[in-house]
Amino acid sequence: MWSRLSLSRLSLRKLKIMIEIQNTQECFVQLWLRLERTRRLLGAQHKRFCIRSVLKSWFGLRATDDFIWEVCHLCEQEGWSELPLPSLYPRKHREFLRAIVAVRTGISFYRVKLKELDKAYSIAFPGSTPINVNKKVKMLKS
Repeated sequence: MWSRLSLSRLSLRKLKIMIEIQNTQECFVQLWLRLERTRRLLGAQHKRFCIRSVLKSWFGLRATDDFIWEVCHLCEQEGWSELPLPSLYPRKHREFLRAIVAVRTGISFYRVKLKELDKAYSIAFPGSTPINVNKKVKMLKS
């Protein structure tokens, strides 16, 4: 009979299967969904849901200290800080995913397609409020 710990290890191994990270909406949807699955998995294993743990579970040995530092530096967050729920507080996660895409693809942090990343969030979490709902709309004077 499988214990809960061995099932968690098997799930963690499945998560380490690499997806090809690209600057596309399809990849962003996969990253948002994978982030939520990782949050649930780390919670079941009683591990902290932080940037370092997520990167270690996604990339395994490829998540070196330099890689983790570069991602944390780009998204301006600390590696051990607890992350909130992705479906409720998406802005920190958006910057985190944006930094991962920038580091893995080798493009500039500011060249990651934010509009597509935000659309992917709406696809991954259809019941949540879209990320850019609080942006002010410029009124044209008539």
